[in-house]
Amino acid sequence: MTAYLKARNPKLDQRYEDLATHYMRHGEALGIRWDIAFFQMILETGALRYTGDVRPSQNNFAGLGASGRGVRGESFSSVSSGVKAHLQHLMMYAGEHIDDPVADRTRKVQEWGVLTKWQRSIKGPMTYSLVATKWAPSSRNYVRDIAAISDEFYSSYCTSADPYPERLQEARADTSSNGGGQPAASVNEPKFAAAGAAGASAAPKSKGQEIAQRNIEAERNEGGPIKSLGASMLASQYSNAGDASDTESAPAITVLNSDDTAAPAASATAKTNAKTAAIKPSEKSGEIQTAALGGVATQLKPTAPKASASKCKVWTASYGGSRAVIIKAKGKDMVNYTVLDVTEANEKREIDAYIAAYAKGGEKVASFSNQSKALNKAFELCPEG
Repeated sequence: MTAYLKARNPKLDQRYEDLATHYMRHGEALGIRWDIAFFQMILETGALRYTGDVRPSQNNFAGLGASGRGVRGESFSSVSSGVKAHLQHLMMYAGEHIDDPVADRTRKVQEWGVLTKWQRSIKGPMTYSLVATKWAPSSRNYVRDIAAISDEFYSSYCTSADPYPERLQEARADTSSNGGGQPAASVNEPKFAAAGAAGASAAPKSKGQEIAQRNIEAERNEGGPIKSLGASMLASQYSNAGDASDTESAPAITVLNSDDTAAPAASATAKTNAKTAAIKPSEKSGEIQTAALGGVATQLKPTAPKASASKCKVWTASYGGSRAVIIKAKGKDMVNYTVLDVTEANEKREIDAYIAAYAKGGEKVASFSNQSKALNKAFELCPEG
C-alpha cells in the first residue's frame, strides 16, 4: 500500500512512510475494513497532496469537520491519532458506539443521534455505497472513485512482492488483542482457519484437511493472510461461465486443499467495486466474520500438473452470511466442492448468483448451520488434495 501511495504521489512527504502501518494496526484492533478506508483516504486527500481546505499539518485523513467554503475541519496531534479518528468515524457509521472518540465530529454526530434513524433503516452490512449517501451526499461519483482506486491497487500492487515486509510485524507488534479478548489478527484471517482447528478433534483428518491446515499454519508463520484465488480462475473451469465481474455475484474465493506449500507467483484478475465492501464485519455468535469485498482476490498461477493430481478441489467463498452450503460442480477435468457462506434471508439468490457466475451447471448438495460443519462434509466428499 505504501508503494502504491508513492506511485500516486511521487513527492510523498516522508512523515507518511508508515501511514499504511497505522491503518492496519488500528484497523485490525477495531475490526474494520481498513484497506478500503486507506483508499478512501487517498481520495479524500488527493493522495496526501491536500489540494482542498484541509492542510497536511492537521493529520486529518478523511476531511472530518471540513464542510467546504474554507472550513478546514479538525486537527489531530499525530498521524496515528488522525488515522484512528478516521476509522472510528467509519465505525460510528456502521452503528458501533465509540466510547472515547478521537474526533470531536464523531462525538457530536453520535451524541446528537444524527445518523440513528438512517442506520435503523438499513438491513445488512454497512457499505461504502450507503456511507456515501451521508458522507458525500453532493457527489455522484464518490463510491465509483474509491472503487477505481481499489481496482488499481488489487489488480497491480497487491500481487507484487511486499517491498516493506518488516512493516507487517510493526503493525501487529502491539495489537495482540483489541481490548475485548478477541485476537486482532483474527479479523483478517479466513474463518476456515478456526473451523479447521475445531473440526480436528471431531474426526481424524483426511489428507485434504491436513494440507489445508498445513497451508494455514505456514501462512500464519509468515505473518500474512491466506492467499485468495481469483473468482475468474474457478469460473474458467466451467463452460459458458457467466460474467464474474458482477459485484452481486462476486464473493471472496479461496482454495483449501492445494498441495503447493510454497507461495506461488501471482497475477491480477478480478476487479473490485467498493459498493460491496462492508466497513464493519458482521458479528454473529460472538465471532468476527470476514467481510468480503466483492471480487477482491488474486489469482495464483497454476503449477505444472502432477501425475497424482487430485480430481477434486475444495473451495470456500463468502457473501458474508453465517449459514453455509456445499455446491458441487464439474469442471473440465475436476470436480469442485465450494463451501459457500450465505445470508439466511438471501440464501437462494446468493446460491443462484454464485452458480451462474462461477459454477455453471452446479448444484447445492447440502446445507449447514455453519462453515465448520460444511467444511468437514466437503473434505469427506473430496479427501485428497
